[in-house]
Amino acid sequence: MAVEIKVPGVGESVQEAVLAEWFKQDGDPVEKDEPLFVIETDKVTLEVVAETAGILKILVQAGETVAIGAVVGTIDPSGQAAAIPSKKPEAAAEPPEMTPPIAPPPEPSVPAVASPPPSDGLSRFDLAPSVRRLVAEKNLDPASIPGTGPGGRISKGDVLLYLEKAPAGIPEPVEAQPVCDGSALANDVALEVRKPMTPIRRRIAERLLQSKQNSAMLTTFNEIDMLQAMTIRGRYKEPFLKKHGVSLGFMSFFIKACVEALKEIPEINAFIEGDDIIYHNYQHIGVAIGSDRGLVVPVIRHAEKLSFAEVEDAIVRYVKKIKDNRLELADLEGGTFTVSNGGVYGSLLSTPILNMPQSGILGMHKIEKRPVVIGDEIVIRPMMYVALSYDHRIVDGKGAVTFLKRVKEFVENPERILLEV
Repeated sequence: MAVEIKVPGVGESVQEAVLAEWFKQDGDPVEKDEPLFVIETDKVTLEVVAETAGILKILVQAGETVAIGAVVGTIDPSGQAAAIPSKKPEAAAEPPEMTPPIAPPPEPSVPAVASPPPSDGLSRFDLAPSVRRLVAEKNLDPASIPGTGPGGRISKGDVLLYLEKAPAGIPEPVEAQPVCDGSALANDVALEVRKPMTPIRRRIAERLLQSKQNSAMLTTFNEIDMLQAMTIRGRYKEPFLKKHGVSLGFMSFFIKACVEALKEIPEINAFIEGDDIIYHNYQHIGVAIGSDRGLVVPVIRHAEKLSFAEVEDAIVRYVKKIKDNRLELADLEGGTFTVSNGGVYGSLLSTPILNMPQSGILGMHKIEKRPVVIGDEIVIRPMMYVALSYDHRIVDGKGAVTFLKRVKEFVENPERILLEV
């Protein structure tokens, strides 16, 4: 009996997802726990694996929006035997098309599939209604779209993939047409590509706009001398890796420094809810991590209880989960403060946007050697600009400046983190 493949639930607030990509073709054999497809919601991207081994039957093509719990395919655990014969007719029809100079003239029924006239493009294929509408809307020639469905049929995912690789809205000409030289309009249109926003990108846009509209956000700046932190990191990097199995990075210095500063300025670790202020007696630190599909902010829970090694290990695990599309909705919830490191991309200075409903976010930037005055002398030091964006409705300027000053003191003198002074 075939086993149904369902879209898994990823949280109570998520009701639908986009089936972004299938890793297998219809009729392919799959192994237990082998990745099958990726779904995207407005909050998370998740990879779904096979519950059993068998032959895959795809019921919903890539690019479709599906409800949580919907059946998108089945797996026949009886084995490969039933699937192999279904592929032979397709293989037998291909040689005349691939090697016309060698093969004898094909029967009339073969060219009707392999080389149809362009005048009856839509009627040549068994297109689903949604695919037919999309092809007509974009004025596309189906003959130019590779099909991955059963029998080479074109799915909606095939059309969307074709649109991503070709200029949107520009029909693929059946015959070559002359191009008007010097036509600025034609060149401009050809350079435009229209793509639908992914659910995660839409959610990012909504959250950022919500943050700007629903908070009194200000940003204060400072700079940190990274010499001491860099010296300690260089001195203990190898023994740290040998003992804990993770590299010692600067993010753990800043997260631990923020934890101590949040204890002193608790309003930056608080939320506004209606007419109330909710204070948190713990520090759940969100770490902004960029990915191919967008920015996500997984949360390191109870960072106040973790060592440097445990913080670094948590970050490494989250990066791997994001890369493997295994990040869960629970990984993104509950943060009370966020740290973002634009320095890894070369940013010298920025004003980070609040991750609502949080009241503060720290922005780290690249380390750059600059002349600074220490005592009465000008010396060259590795310096980093840092920025704290905060909600002025709950955080006063004095608290924000004090917080950033304390982070500076902790990072410039890491021993203070261990001594909590």
